[in-house]
Amino acid sequence: MQSFRTELENPIVEQDIIDLENKIKAFRDGTIHDEKFRSLRLARGVYGQRQPGVQMIRIKLPFGKVTFKQLLRIADIADEYGSGNLHLTTRQDIQLHYVSLDKTPELWAKLEQDDITLREACGNTVRNVTASPNSGIDKDEPFDVSPYAHAVFKYFLRNPICQEMGRKIKISFSSSDQDTAFSYIHDLGFIPKINENGDRGFKVMFAGGLGAQPFLANAIQEFLPEDQLIPFTESVLRVFDRYGERNNRNKARLKYLVQKLGLEEVLRLVAEERIANKVKTFNIDRTAVSQPVAPEQKEYGPVEVLNETHYKHWMATNVVAQKQEGFFAVYVKVQVGDIKTDKARAFVDAIRPYVADEIRVTQNQGLLLKFVRQEALPSLYNSLNKIGFTTAGFDSLADITTCPGTDTCNLGISNSMTLAEVLEDVIYNDFPEFIYEKNINIKISGCMNSCGQHGLAEIGFHGSSVKADGKVVPAVQVMLGGGTVGNGVGRVAERVIKVPSKRATGVLHVILNDFQGDSAENETFHQYYDRKGKDHFYQLLKPLADLTNLKDEEFVDWGHVEQFATAIGVGECAGVVIDLVATLLLEADEKFGWAKQNLEKGAFADAIYHTYSTFVSAAKSLLLDKGVNSSTQVGVIREFDNHYVETGEFNLSTNFSDLVLQINKNEPTAAFANAYFSEAEAFLKQVKLKRERN
Repeated sequence: MQSFRTELENPIVEQDIIDLENKIKAFRDGTIHDEKFRSLRLARGVYGQRQPGVQMIRIKLPFGKVTFKQLLRIADIADEYGSGNLHLTTRQDIQLHYVSLDKTPELWAKLEQDDITLREACGNTVRNVTASPNSGIDKDEPFDVSPYAHAVFKYFLRNPICQEMGRKIKISFSSSDQDTAFSYIHDLGFIPKINENGDRGFKVMFAGGLGAQPFLANAIQEFLPEDQLIPFTESVLRVFDRYGERNNRNKARLKYLVQKLGLEEVLRLVAEERIANKVKTFNIDRTAVSQPVAPEQKEYGPVEVLNETHYKHWMATNVVAQKQEGFFAVYVKVQVGDIKTDKARAFVDAIRPYVADEIRVTQNQGLLLKFVRQEALPSLYNSLNKIGFTTAGFDSLADITTCPGTDTCNLGISNSMTLAEVLEDVIYNDFPEFIYEKNINIKISGCMNSCGQHGLAEIGFHGSSVKADGKVVPAVQVMLGGGTVGNGVGRVAERVIKVPSKRATGVLHVILNDFQGDSAENETFHQYYDRKGKDHFYQLLKPLADLTNLKDEEFVDWGHVEQFATAIGVGECAGVVIDLVATLLLEADEKFGWAKQNLEKGAFADAIYHTYSTFVSAAKSLLLDKGVNSSTQVGVIREFDNHYVETGEFNLSTNFSDLVLQINKNEPTAAFANAYFSEAEAFLKQVKLKRERN
């Protein structure tokens, strides 16, 4: 590992990797608790797999942007440390599987040589900031949102306010009112707007989310000025950190905080937090994400396309004109989001002469290529066709989104990857005309948690099981009627019926035959579903749910040969931390040290937040001595008053709430930072003394 450190130019990144290496050693030595270590490694993109002893590595690619060199680097890493496969995700990340934990610092160091990070790709953090993949070339966009997504990513990476929240925060930027980044299911979703004065800003969608219980986001502002994007987001994260649930992971999302306190109260707290923000206004560098350089114009000469019919289908479904005159974007369908490393290298070789050096990972697990000249399209098609990357029907009914399901995920109940492949075969073989249908999407998740985004699909499936003849049968929950309406408006799919997994192909046949046979001219699937009603589809599919006539093969899941059995592990998406008294004071010391470091270098806002965290961790350690385990930070503060200050067991010049919550009553000045730090120092000493006496 030592040899790789010297090749890193960023000392902050280097320290991150050294910290991970040291924590792995401490975990192996038994000096750090498993749950605490889990929280730390998740925030470094290291995620436990279904298979014991190996890890999934999630690479954080802000708004899905990756260069040729970076993709090749990731492929090399996947060969050296993983299974030789790249998995594209719905959050525009790339995942590697079957990686040894002990090799992760070395892997990370090698990735960072090409400016690729793992930091905060998992865990209780701000997850990968997503954006419409066509941002910057979209004919309908008011402006390119890429620099804004980049600014949010950069500002909150390693930011102390969002390192150990109750759970994750997901943020998206759509390029236009088409809302292709799904603002309506995000904690914070931003849609670009230009007001009557020509100023840039965003419509703000707030506290949406999928998961087992989907919530549609609230439209809370029609126009947030661009210079308020960062300050507003900071205030939201600070409130979520303080008031968000920490014990029950099923309630530890922003949507549940709104449900608990009410939208008006949460927004009041957000506004109140503004005074403590590091910045009150933030000018976005619009040049931070420049357009890639287009390939030089040249003569391609006559190019023979061997299959003209297929080429026409590909052109119609996978190629779109950019807003830049004379250039086209090409979408590449990647089945189930998997690319073997040899294919990844061949892919870069195939596209290099014809496209700009910028690839975007799309939300439906495909790839977008930019700045293709019209005269280069036949040559690009031929090059892609040789390696199997010209499947027509991108983002159509035939382009199915899926999570890994039981292939690698701890939470998977039934298979989703093979099911997606089988259903795509149904479309291409039995309903080929639907490769042109882009208003119906199929999305599959291996469980109800919606990593495959089944909850926002017109036709969704999630993994489940049913019992028959004393045995467990792999099943799918059929969900219908979800999807994007536009400008922040979306629909959550409704649960219609549960059927054995092997009958999912029959479900698709029944639904599509019914839609083809009984829909009105130009009627969308949403309109058709609303006109027919949920019960129509329930009755239509009910025969497929009959368990009295099961065949032997229906007890075996897709892609398997053995009889099905549910084997659900412990999920790590929330990065839940079990707080132990033995570790809380160590955490308080660590945060106090960070506060001191930031104070010394003049980073007063960060010093203040680390000081605040010192108060909370130290107070929680004493509360656990009394068996009091509050589920929120604000609850810890309140309970410390109840159990220690008001009883006279702990002497303070004021109550604990007033002492700690100075944080959102003061500007982050040097004077306040130093005074607050001194009060935390005295408090920490008193806590340690009390514990020693006990």
